[in-house]
Amino acid sequence: MIGPQVVVAARGWLGTPYLHQHSSKGAGADCLGLLRGVWREVHGAEPEPVPRYSADWSEASRDERLWRAARRHLLDLALHTPNLPGDVMLFRMRAGAVAKHLGIIAEIGALPTFIHAYCGHGVVESPLSAPWQRRIAARFRFPEGAI
Repeated sequence: MIGPQVVVAARGWLGTPYLHQHSSKGAGADCLGLLRGVWREVHGAEPEPVPRYSADWSEASRDERLWRAARRHLLDLALHTPNLPGDVMLFRMRAGAVAKHLGIIAEIGALPTFIHAYCGHGVVESPLSAPWQRRIAARFRFPEGAI
């Protein structure tokens, strides 16, 4: 099962500063950059180039670009699938907004957590609290083998 590898890789990014559009462990990453870096550690080369994006990307057009990209490369899970370490969560930061924040499920003891790059905080492991759980728009899992 690939989930534990994903969590180990993601935890290796803890403390990386937040830097929009970057994906460099220890130097800077945003939430997509974290996911891209974990992909490279677990699978090798990224499956497609990532176009430049602004902090408010997709909001004006209401285009779920990140959701579509996740479906191309990750396994799409039912929204109420039980959490497994290594699963990827796609969050809406506001009700009705475009889903554009990513996190990787982990756990500390029996408590669910998630690892994400958060503006102003860098790559951190946060409790998967009720307010965060309400923001989950979609769930995904890394594929087992390299694509």
